[in-house]
Amino acid sequence: MMEIVIGIIAVIAGIIGIIGSIVPALPGPPLSWIGMLLLYFWGGTNGKGEEMSLAILLVMLGVTVLVSILDYVIPAYLTRVTGGSKYAERGATIGMIVGIFLSPLGMILLSFLGAFLAEIFYARKQGGEALKSAFGSFLGFLAGTGLKLIACGIMMYYIIVYL
Repeated sequence: MMEIVIGIIAVIAGIIGIIGSIVPALPGPPLSWIGMLLLYFWGGTNGKGEEMSLAILLVMLGVTVLVSILDYVIPAYLTRVTGGSKYAERGATIGMIVGIFLSPLGMILLSFLGAFLAEIFYARKQGGEALKSAFGSFLGFLAGTGLKLIACGIMMYYIIVYL
């Protein structure tokens, strides 16, 4: 009975981790890794009856740490490289949060629009320069989100395999 409960909690952690890869308030990769950790300690096995190896768990911990760090570094780097300011980063985040309530497309579009408007109104940049900065911020957001989604997808795969 306890194995079933742990399995359900692990799957829920994996699903919330995937959602958290997109929603900024949730730590996606760490939640997915916790799902794997639960299966490791409570004897999850694959179809052949083999338990999850410590190597898989530790490699995915390394991936989790790396992706979590890169999620902060990449957007800031791409925003700066394209001449953006901290306002573009903040505008992109606010736009994405508002867009969550609309649709995935709304989230993407409002992230870009938020960065663009923040550069115009707060950084006092002209249209072309603000557009370039917004594009850099937007690319950084997509890169960070993409890395987190890939990592969480791989961890969800392991959660399912070792149920």
